[in-house]
Amino acid sequence: MSFQPADFADRRAKAEEAKKALLEKFRSRPGPDHPETLKREAERRAIAEARAAREAEREAKRRAELEVIAAEEAARAEAEKVRLAAEAAKRAEEEAALAADRPRQIMREVAQYAQFRVAKGAARR
Repeated sequence: MSFQPADFADRRAKAEEAKKALLEKFRSRPGPDHPETLKREAERRAIAEARAAREAEREAKRRAELEVIAAEEAARAEAEKVRLAAEAAKRAEEEAALAADRPRQIMREVAQYAQFRVAKGAARR
């Protein structure tokens, strides 16, 4: 058994046979109005519609979750604002109490200083 390369005519004939086989395969395919083709197209359409419905459902769920998160954030921010306002009111009340007591405190300090000076003067004599 010896190997002999195919000549040009053999290669050309094989190429032509391959082209004819491809053309025959293409022609034997069912047309666009064939029931089998219509059935496959309907299945594809149903799958695409189901996919779109699932995606829409996922998107609606995601938006609902985002709305819940936004509402929680708004409630948290409002609670923080109320807490800060209460703290500011408490601080203002404490400052007002200190301011009201300040003259008495000053008078006490003056009296203590006077007593100290009197005691220091008495100690020197």
